[in-house]
Amino acid sequence: MKIHIRKERPAAWAERRLQTKRTWVVPFVALEWIWEWIAYALSNWTFLEVLDYLETFSVLIAVIFYFSESGDRVKQRHYQAWQVVNTSQGKGGSGGRIDALQELNADRVPLVGVDVSGAFLQGVRLDKARLLRANFSAADVRDGRFPAADFSNANLRSTNFRRGNLEQASFQGAALDGSDLTGADLTGADFTDATLADADLTNADLREIRWEHITSVKNANIFGVKNSPAGFVEWAMKHGAAQQGTETREPD
Repeated sequence: MKIHIRKERPAAWAERRLQTKRTWVVPFVALEWIWEWIAYALSNWTFLEVLDYLETFSVLIAVIFYFSESGDRVKQRHYQAWQVVNTSQGKGGSGGRIDALQELNADRVPLVGVDVSGAFLQGVRLDKARLLRANFSAADVRDGRFPAADFSNANLRSTNFRRGNLEQASFQGAALDGSDLTGADLTGADFTDATLADADLTNADLREIRWEHITSVKNANIFGVKNSPAGFVEWAMKHGAAQQGTETREPD
């Protein structure tokens, strides 16, 4: 808010003229004297003071409206993000879905049942995302981050999770048949009732995974798995898993 200061009444012209010694300066002094009177008159005009108050008041109203409508803006942003995801459904490529999914998840919007099958989402970051019953079949999410994500009952068939961060992720009841988990960090992941038939777990980190109730590992490749829990490899081999590959096997 501006501070409204009332100016003092300027001296009379006769007095000001007497103070001016040089004749050639008189026109400039006269012009200055005129502006002083204008400034004096305006400073005493109450209407301008009212305008100052109205300006401050309008800013306050604008701030109030901005915050009161913040919820609507968030809803609009979420609606636009869902539009991006849904209109690209069933199509290859990214189609802006990486940013849309990350934005929704950052606002803790559940991504339950989202369908990104066949999408290219390499490097997507969905920490703690709620992806129950989601469809990621044949999606390419290499180098993606999904720590503590919930993939319960999700369709993850033929999904490319290479080198992904899947620490503490829940795959309860998920279908991971044919998925590529090469080099993925699966520390603490829960595979209760999950199927891993034909999955590739080459060089995956299996530290502290919950594996006792895996439904199927038939033809799964467990070559070079790291930090596997006691008894897992033996159980997997007994139930149809294989160890195929070389120490340098890590193709894109």
